[in-house]
Amino acid sequence: MGGVLRKDESPKASVPETKLEAKITEAMQRRETEGTSMKSFNSIILKFPRIDESLRKCKATFEEFDEDGNGAIDPQELKNCFHKLEINFTEEEIDDLFEACDINEDMGMNFNEFIVLLCLVYLLKDDPTAQHAISRMGMPNLEATFETLVDAFVFLDKNKDGYVSKNEMVDAINETAAGERSSGRIAMKRFEEMDWDKNGMVNFKEFLFAFTHWVGIEDIEDEGEDNV
Repeated sequence: MGGVLRKDESPKASVPETKLEAKITEAMQRRETEGTSMKSFNSIILKFPRIDESLRKCKATFEEFDEDGNGAIDPQELKNCFHKLEINFTEEEIDDLFEACDINEDMGMNFNEFIVLLCLVYLLKDDPTAQHAISRMGMPNLEATFETLVDAFVFLDKNKDGYVSKNEMVDAINETAAGERSSGRIAMKRFEEMDWDKNGMVNFKEFLFAFTHWVGIEDIEDEGEDNV
């Protein structure tokens, strides 16, 4: 997958696998210069229900672009989606986005992977067409939800290098749960849930996948399969 590091590498020394990975990191670093409104990790947790509700409303959009109704968006359907939403990404950029978000590499993007992709598009909204596309989806709260997710990552990334380290996660949890014996274990568990490639650093994509799991987005997929 893109951006996987060897154990002896640091993120800054690594070369992202795709141009997309580099663009995401650069976009996050630019956003981090603006600061964050988050005051604690607890303030992020308190937003889970509202985030969950907002993201679940994307299900109808996902089903619209899943043209063959098989429960997954394939590369061609994603290109059709970008065309309909008037997102001016190149074929290479769309392919890179698909590969980056199709984490189980089955050439089909499920609902939580689609959510992650849309949020990455939002982060890359320096291109005005990307911002316009989110608006065209007809969900005014979606942009605010994505901004909350970006804001949460900025809060965690104290040194503003575009990655969250284990120490940064521990610091964030300790700020919220100062004096609680369990705070260190909680921080490590949360970090392990985010760091799925086990390289000791978490990028924004990894954070998003963990976040969809935390708020229960994967559950809605299971419900859909049960109803088939």
